[in-house]
Amino acid sequence: MKTLTRKLYRMNSMELDKTPGATIDSQVTRIFQCPPVQTDSTLEYKEGTEAILLGFKPGYEGDRVFAMMYGLYTMLHASYSKKCDLFLLDFLEAQSLYNSARNIEILVWRLKARHLPNGDLFLVTNVYGGPIENLSFERIFGKLISLQDTMALIVATRTGRLLTDAVHMAGMAFFPIGF
Repeated sequence: MKTLTRKLYRMNSMELDKTPGATIDSQVTRIFQCPPVQTDSTLEYKEGTEAILLGFKPGYEGDRVFAMMYGLYTMLHASYSKKCDLFLLDFLEAQSLYNSARNIEILVWRLKARHLPNGDLFLVTNVYGGPIENLSFERIFGKLISLQDTMALIVATRTGRLLTDAVHMAGMAFFPIGF
């Protein structure tokens, strides 16, 4: 996720400029604290999918990369029972891990499909059709999705529970994460 955050800031440098004196490394440090600490007043104390959605609001004046990545980080943190350290005997909820993987897929879809009123994407990720095609964001998001799905299967097998398949709805709404 730190690699993804750095790449998003490099592709969307105007977002970094919205936080005076911020550098990519300082923003990465602010986002990935455990336990998470919200240090950006523009997030309105939102976490998880609510913070991600804030980054997709057309009138949002804050740093969209920060909002989306802080939201993604806190969502994943919640899917791991809000623990900073995990041990072999810790209990995790397989459905939360599974839902978080689906939420990452929804985030990827929104990054490709949602546009600002002027037609620009909210954040630039993959580049197609230019002199150099860059699909590295797809690979990183794919790894995150795969990791969450694998963890969900491991936990489901360990606890003897079944995972409820999620059905994508027309609006691509995020799924709840809870424990």
